[in-house]
Amino acid sequence: MAAKVSVAATARLHLGFLDMNGALGRKFGGLGLSLDAPATRITLTRAAADTVEGPESDRGAALLKKARAALAPESAHALTIHEAIPAHSGFGSGTQLALAAAAALRRLEDLPLDAAADAALMSRGARSGLGAGLFVTGGLVVDGGRGPGTRTPPVIARAEFPEEWRALVVSDPTAVGLHGADEKEAFVALPPSSDAESGELCRLVLMQALPALAERDLAAFGAAIGRIQEIVGDYFAPAQGGRRFASARVEAVVGRLIREGATGGGQTSWGPTGFAFVESESAARAIVARAEAEARAEGLEIAIRRGLNRGAKIDPIYAEIA
Repeated sequence: MAAKVSVAATARLHLGFLDMNGALGRKFGGLGLSLDAPATRITLTRAAADTVEGPESDRGAALLKKARAALAPESAHALTIHEAIPAHSGFGSGTQLALAAAAALRRLEDLPLDAAADAALMSRGARSGLGAGLFVTGGLVVDGGRGPGTRTPPVIARAEFPEEWRALVVSDPTAVGLHGADEKEAFVALPPSSDAESGELCRLVLMQALPALAERDLAAFGAAIGRIQEIVGDYFAPAQGGRRFASARVEAVVGRLIREGATGGGQTSWGPTGFAFVESESAARAIVARAEAEARAEGLEIAIRRGLNRGAKIDPIYAEIA
């Protein structure tokens, strides 16, 4: 058995829901992309009593308690959180920490890995299966939404994100997106989307975004993501002060990136983080150089990120035998 287990799980961009109508018996569905950073990194070992230290320790303690009660109720563990994805920023931080803790516990206790089951166990798959899918495979994935008997929304498509493309990520360190009870209330208050909106979203994914990835056609991919974001942004605007973006400042900087040559601009999940895509590292650096002063004046940060075409790293460490 392993003496300890280390897990590294990275952030994701939620690029949009597919069906907020649900007339066909399934609701939500979504499109998401793994990034190379920021990341959550943890280590789990056996201990005399449960302990948690590091950033997001209160959240980590609750998640460890939940996972341990279901998977290893007779054991105790020490969880060290070395690094955590910023919470409530649209990066899927809670899901990745929950799945990392559960995966570490499974590997430490010689249990089979099962991210979909862990997402349900840790109450992380209520509307999206993207977090669980990306934890396993990375890349760009599509989940099929929630049906009457769905445990965790299933991944129905996966594509490699081109190695040369970059995501420009606009962050606001001073703000957080809608979450918790406020998020639940927002979903309850919003009416079902129209058949036409859901149909267009699904068509954009199946007949434009995914083929564009296969053919490495950034212009077509960006056009699809941009249009998806317009539809989804308009749908969620009543919960965001009437705006497509939670943060007007982030929206302005994303708009500047688009004018400078990026494409596919939008907001990940409830934000406040925004994004856009470019064709290469050199193009990304050039665009950021032209837009960075405006971002800094607004207290925002622009990061250049790669898509990550692999899942979380789960590394058991075995004690040496004397």
